[in-house]
Amino acid sequence: MSRLTACLLLLSSPAGLLAADRAPNIVLIMADDLGYAELGCYGQKWIKTPNIDRLAAEGIRFTDFYSGNAVCAPSRCCLMTGKHPGHAYVRNNFAQKKLPAESLALGLTDWTGQRPLASEEVTIAEVLKQRGYATAAIGKWGLGQFGTTGDPNQQGFDLFYGFNCQTHAHNHYPKFLMRNREKEVQPGNNRGATGETFSQDQFTKVALEFIDQNKDKPFFLYLPFAIPHLSIQVPDESTAEYTNAIPEEKYVHKGYIQHPTPRAGYAAMITHMDRDIGKILSKIETLGLDGDTLVIFTSDNGATYDRLGGSDSDFFESVANLRGLKGSLYEGGVRVPLVARWPGKIKSGQVSHVPSALWDMLPTIADITETKAPQMIDGLSLAPTLLGSGEQKMHDYLYWEFPAYGGQQSIRMGKWKGIRQNMMKRNNPAPLKIELYDLEADPGETTDLAAQHPDLVDKLAKLMAEAHTPSEFDKIPALDGK
Repeated sequence: MSRLTACLLLLSSPAGLLAADRAPNIVLIMADDLGYAELGCYGQKWIKTPNIDRLAAEGIRFTDFYSGNAVCAPSRCCLMTGKHPGHAYVRNNFAQKKLPAESLALGLTDWTGQRPLASEEVTIAEVLKQRGYATAAIGKWGLGQFGTTGDPNQQGFDLFYGFNCQTHAHNHYPKFLMRNREKEVQPGNNRGATGETFSQDQFTKVALEFIDQNKDKPFFLYLPFAIPHLSIQVPDESTAEYTNAIPEEKYVHKGYIQHPTPRAGYAAMITHMDRDIGKILSKIETLGLDGDTLVIFTSDNGATYDRLGGSDSDFFESVANLRGLKGSLYEGGVRVPLVARWPGKIKSGQVSHVPSALWDMLPTIADITETKAPQMIDGLSLAPTLLGSGEQKMHDYLYWEFPAYGGQQSIRMGKWKGIRQNMMKRNNPAPLKIELYDLEADPGETTDLAAQHPDLVDKLAKLMAEAHTPSEFDKIPALDGK
């Protein structure tokens, strides 16, 4: 579908689009590599997250919500475009090797960015432009460097501030951040273990400014924070809260900058982010926008593995009793928190067990804002569940594929989960084995029931084949025959 066709589809807006009522503000906050159980409202015992817990208590918490994929860039693509990984344009992390002259002229050679989102893809921000929303993305983008088709300013965002390239985001004390197409030097930073200007604080500062500047019109504030992605870095005053409260132990450090007290530092990063979310909630309340603002919080994928960079997902029980971590299509790699709050619209204290995923965000936001989502997407609106009105449509199945970490494919249909591994191997024996798990009885995916349910396995195999369309870039030999 061409960009022009997509725009024409978007212009066919629903009745009520021009209603006199103010369209609601949308604040969509996404943590980076935050595990399913790293929040108090999901059972975390060590890390304090009172403001996110407040969102859950005053709104709704989802138990069966999933990321777009098992790592950053493809998950963000699913979020932005409403497509599952079998149809998404970006399906893997990928570093660009060559940049157009426009990018090079901006001096971005050190940070080439990831595979650019195609120009014909329609993002949440572009959907909201139907109704004149002010739009900002503040944090980590990862869907194409400036000067490419994935340039956030070319994908519906009036303001981008932060790390355009996700590799640049591996240090929280960067030499510069991008404000649209301008480099903004960060005082006192040399991309070392510490510095004077913490990027998370900058994101919060610019977000608060954006809210102030746009308080009199509807706005979409997308906050893809870089916390708690490695490296473990946070101001000392935040770490101090945990240095005597969390025990440390010796480990073999690998990858990223080493932190002197990594468990305390990791917990402090999440609490620091939570404190910033509290500042954003306070700003919205002070401006009298509480009743006009939907706030959503989630994560892009599961928690980090193997004590990489000093992280310790075992100690924090970061994914509770789930199997797998970041990079895996087992539940721990893709099941993530989702909480939402909208005073007067979302009843407080709710818990939803509706199986849903990041690709549902685009149609949900379109539904709530009375704008029109593109036709060729996989997401379903969660507005009936959020608002407690109307019938909630349910997915026939949720589907993932991931051409990395060995190559994986998975599907959830009701309580059943099918998954297969090692799909990138050449000359794999066919058909590839599908493992089968009953997520109601066995959320930790410990007992493979495939042998007991061959007919169900065959059905899931057919659905997996149906859900996959070949990618121009991210091919899986077992599926594409190449």
